[in-house]
Order: sequence, then structure tokens, then C-alpha cells
Amino acid sequence: MEKTASKGSPPRQTIWWFGSTFFTLVHIGAFIGLYYRPFSSVSWETLLLTFVLYQGAMLGVTMGYHRLYSHRAFKAGPILSAVVAFLGASATQGSARWCDQGSKTSPTPHDPVHDPYAASSGLLWSHLGWVFYKTHYERMNLIDTADLDKDTVPLSFFAAFGVPPLVSYLRGDHDVLGAFIWAGLVKCVLVWHCTFFINSLAHWNGVQLYTDENTSRGNFILAVLTCGEGNHNFHTFPQDFRSGPTILEWDPPKWILLLLQRFGLVSNLRRARQDDVSEAKLYMSLKAFVDAEALEKLYPVDAGEQPSWTLEKAQEYADSAGRCLVVIGGYIMDVTAYLGEHPGGAAIIRKYSLRKAQNKANDNETNAVDPELWKQATWAFSGGMNKHSRPARRRLRDLTIARLVED
Repeated sequence: MEKTASKGSPPRQTIWWFGSTFFTLVHIGAFIGLYYRPFSSVSWETLLLTFVLYQGAMLGVTMGYHRLYSHRAFKAGPILSAVVAFLGASATQGSARWCDQGSKTSPTPHDPVHDPYAASSGLLWSHLGWVFYKTHYERMNLIDTADLDKDTVPLSFFAAFGVPPLVSYLRGDHDVLGAFIWAGLVKCVLVWHCTFFINSLAHWNGVQLYTDENTSRGNFILAVLTCGEGNHNFHTFPQDFRSGPTILEWDPPKWILLLLQRFGLVSNLRRARQDDVSEAKLYMSLKAFVDAEALEKLYPVDAGEQPSWTLEKAQEYADSAGRCLVVIGGYIMDVTAYLGEHPGGAAIIRKYSLRKAQNKANDNETNAVDPELWKQATWAFSGGMNKHSRPARRRLRDLTIARLVED
């Protein structure tokens, strides 16, 4: 059964029989288990184990899959990386590599063409309808996943359903069946739907403090349920290790990472520039009271007056000074200092850069780079790869050094 895509609608989809069957069976198993082992019939130890494993799975998804693997918001050693990967696997939402691809290609959650769970496709679809389909999105093949190509993720089935009864048996409680039902099946269903709330409810109810260019919103209740991910509007700055920059926003991974940093277990906790965050909040607060044209004059995103460079001059500068330049919308940007900040990785920027040393095809034809690919940087930035937010366009303005002209 297939659905043919039209302009502005999701691409052609094929039912994912294995995933949809597994998803359905776990729900059926959880409801049957709750019927025979209701809340009142299980020990507090089993309920505590359910809560702990639920939080662990959520931390694995938010701190591991999302912030570490998808956006490289911090650096962690092999032991901690393995721990968060295992915790993420217990959520049974795919590997870290799959989540990396999905997160990097979904910054525009209202776009049904390129976002697997576009909010504009309806609340039911964005919440769980997409789970039943094996949808092919072209952007999945365009992003940089070199950091995950050799990543080993523990088996999700054991992490999700084998660990709970094993822990119950080892601690001598012997309520193996109760642990399997509550800390395995029920926990898995809760993790799924609370995570799916970020795709659905987090685009329908909440505040938009940083941008209204997409449908993402911040919701405190969803943040509590998802270990901070409910502060979804702050994902305007995806490179930030925080889901909420202020102390008032619920974000356990942020607090854990700050604590781990003190012990040297994580490093390079990346933050969005405070000027960018403050400007985005100020712009949104003034938007309701100031005319749009006047506001744009106060906080412009266009590059303004710039010196004129030819392509040859730009390439000569890039090669002689060892700089990474890109051409977007007819302007030349020096993005060398931004390579470490880019949430999608430096490789994808270099791919579209003017720097000849980065554009030479290597011996492996599958990894060869087209030396003319720099011409597509405008397409990639403006929506071909990702539709960047206004703060991102403001950042690009600061990186502009010249206007490209013909010889």
C-alpha cells in the first residue's frame, strides 16, 4: 500500500510491517499486562524501577541521541557515550545513527515534504501515524553521519525488555513478571508517547520565545515528561547543550552535564551566543508592538554594503589564508570560525565551500565531492538542506565579508 506524494505533501510511503507490528504488539502486551497486574498489585520496588528506567531511557534519547550524537553539543569519552547509547537503545526508537539523521533533517517541523512527523500533517499523524510507514526522505542521504558510521549501539530489545526482569531477579524481589510488564512494556509505551508529544503537542500548545517561523513551542508539562525536550522552541539554537537556557526551565540533562563537566567526564559544552539568544527573545517580544518593516530596520538580517570580490579573489584568499568560504545569495561568508558551532557538523559546510583543498575528490568515488558544489550553497541554506531560522540568518550576516561579482 503506497501513497503518492504531491507538492507540499509527504513523499511516497510504504507500510513498515515490522515496525508497525512491533509497535502494536507492545501496546497490546502492555494493556493485557496492566489488566492482570494493575498498579495496586505490584510492589513499590517495581514501580520505582519503572520510574528509574523511564527516566534513563528519556535521558538516553535527549542527552545521548539528540544532544551528543545529533548535534555534537558536547564531547564525551567512550564509556559515557556507551552508557547514553545503551539508555537510548532502551527507548526502542531506533539507533543513534537513525535519530541523528532524523534530527538533522527536521528543523522545519511544519514541512511535510522533508519532515517525517510534520505538525502540519495533523496531530494524529505527527504523533504516531508516521510510525507505521517506511517513508523515504531525500535529505536523509545529504547529511553528515561520519561520526556515527562506526558507532555500535546495544540491542534495543535487551535494553528495553531484558534488563527490567534481570534487575528484579538480581535484587531478590523475584517479581520478574511484574518488572517485565511495568518496567518493560508499560515503560516502553510511556517513553514512546511522551517522546511523540514533542512531534505533536509541542507544536500545538505552548510559548514561542525565540521564533515563530516554525510551529515549535515551549511547554513546561511536556518538558517534565521528556527530560527537558518540551522546551522545544529553544531548538532554534540546536547546537546548544541546553534545552532551556534559564534556571527556570526544566532541563535535567543540562544539570547532569554541568555536574559531569566538573568531574572532567564531558567537555566542550557548546552554547549559543548570548547575543543571538537575547536578540531573538527581544525581537519576538517587540514583534507584537512594532511594525514589521520598522523592526526589520532595527534588526536587519541582510548583509548590507560589502566590498566586491571576484570568484578568483575569493578562492585565492581561501587557499592562501586557509579559510573556509561559502557563497550564499550572492554574498561571500567566511565561516571558518563557525565550523565548530554548526549543529550539523563541519563536513557539510566544507562540502559546499569555496576552499579548493576541501573540494578535491578523493580516491574513494563514493565520497567524491563535486568541485562546483559551492554554487548550491544558497539552495542548501535556504531550504534545500534545511530552512534556517532568522537567528541563523542573522549569524550569517555577521560572517559576511564581501559581495560576489563577475570578473
